[in-house]
Amino acid sequence: MNADPRTILKSVRLYPSGVTIRPTGHAGVYTDGAWLLTRNLVPGKAVYGEGLLTEDGIEYRKWDATRSKLAAYLKKGGRVWPFGATTSVLYLGAGSGTTVSHVSDVCPQGAIVAIEISPRVFRDLVAVAEARANLIPLLADAARPELYRGHVGSNDVLYQDVAQRDQVSIFLRNMEYLHAGGTGMLMLKARSVDVAARPEDVYDSARQALGQAGLEILDARPLDPLQGDHAALVVRKH
Repeated sequence: MNADPRTILKSVRLYPSGVTIRPTGHAGVYTDGAWLLTRNLVPGKAVYGEGLLTEDGIEYRKWDATRSKLAAYLKKGGRVWPFGATTSVLYLGAGSGTTVSHVSDVCPQGAIVAIEISPRVFRDLVAVAEARANLIPLLADAARPELYRGHVGSNDVLYQDVAQRDQVSIFLRNMEYLHAGGTGMLMLKARSVDVAARPEDVYDSARQALGQAGLEILDARPLDPLQGDHAALVVRKH
């Protein structure tokens, strides 16, 4: 849901002398030493109430790692970053637009197809996409990728944040939309897979399944405590 303009205005501030925003080494992601930041594609507008910061006439959005698994992945030392200015992304489980809006910032000349199944949440996602030409919302079930085959091409990145029991199989079924050499990022929620199992066992099982499917494991990283009982699994499609 879009933030109240009055709240946005209060959150915008100019940095004082001596405080510098600098690149992180991950394309499109910056830091002020405490927060991760992305350059706002829609200056003056926040998406989920995040702070807006300005330096040298450029506006940045604070990226909250407790609300975004992708930001948590970077905060936890994630070493694979497949995003760039022109990257094409299929994003499964876009929700109301929190993380996918930051992906939109990072890939300003790319195309991000954002899949969401909930009609109520989808309305919020559409509101975010209206101001972002590179963000294409699609009301669909990620578990049935054949139904949106005519709307999704081959992508550089497949990103999934779907809290369902069959998360791994959903991820694998959508691999058809990732080109050879592309990167897949699965944000795995252990409690949704098996509430009684140890999260570490769920992560290991998922890694084995992805490897058996012929995917190269590039990184596997628990996201605690920023995102409890979650892990990021990053793969390459051969």
